[in-house]
Amino acid sequence: MGYIPGTGDYLNALAQDLHPLDEGIAWFTALPEDEQTETLRLLAAFCFQAHPTPEEALESIRRSGLRPTHTPAVLLVRGRIEHQVGTIAGLTPQHERMKAFRLLIALLAVADARRRARCRIDGCGHHWHHLTAAP
Repeated sequence: MGYIPGTGDYLNALAQDLHPLDEGIAWFTALPEDEQTETLRLLAAFCFQAHPTPEEALESIRRSGLRPTHTPAVLLVRGRIEHQVGTIAGLTPQHERMKAFRLLIALLAVADARRRARCRIDGCGHHWHHLTAAP
């Protein structure tokens, strides 16, 4: 079964490298502004649930390809991460939205990888931790 772009499973599949990030970026870019906002809010919620650490925040900046001086990167390392992901999701200029998308996908990838590894040890019923690549 494939993933429908725009669903939580699709965003998780992007974070898990089950789909190329370039595909996700093209999809996100094509969304109307209101849907981009909702997508960023959903990503922020996923990141919040993954409880990223400060070290994971730094790693996600590196993985995202953003410079540490880009607005979303600066926000991520300033203050409590759980609060900052919501601020990042609320950025409005289009060029900042793209940076926010890249960073939040990377943050979800890093933080949720830790959680998936723990699931393999402790067991886990979250279906998004058991996604597989679409054929």
